[in-house]
Amino acid sequence: MSSTAAVNLHDYIRDIPDFPKPGIVFKDISPLLADGEAFSASVSELACLIPQGTDVIVGIEARGFIFGAALAAQLGIGFVPVRKPGKLPGEVHSIEYELEYGIDVLEIHRDALSEGHKIVIVDDLLATGGTARATVDLVRQLGAEVAACLFVIELGFLGGRDLLNDVPIHALVSY
Repeated sequence: MSSTAAVNLHDYIRDIPDFPKPGIVFKDISPLLADGEAFSASVSELACLIPQGTDVIVGIEARGFIFGAALAAQLGIGFVPVRKPGKLPGEVHSIEYELEYGIDVLEIHRDALSEGHKIVIVDDLLATGGTARATVDLVRQLGAEVAACLFVIELGFLGGRDLLNDVPIHALVSY
């Protein structure tokens, strides 16, 4: 097996035209996840971007769970999921946010984060930035500090970075 530094992550991301609707080119990370070396390389590259003193990784449903949980395990820190409504037991804190096609809601356990926690938000893709912005606002409402937002892929032409101009953002692959 070669060094993970030699892995070109672009080679493991395929385009699926007209998914989920005509005119959209979906960036599919399934080949990256299916290849142990590529997946390990992506998690290792993300780990290098984590600021010192980070307490918790917050992963956005659903693919943010894959990278976020692996990253938290590698670093020996906690993982907290941000989910769609009705998926978390117990008391939750919610936030509504606007999508290009309507309104959505994200939830986090009320006791998952508290004042002084330094967190990093992880997801597979930064597109328009609405979900990531809502997640930043959600965790801040619990008193946590957002140290960075990390993504495997950024679709720069969609301008999602503009919604997150108050947070350091890093992506492993940009289109």
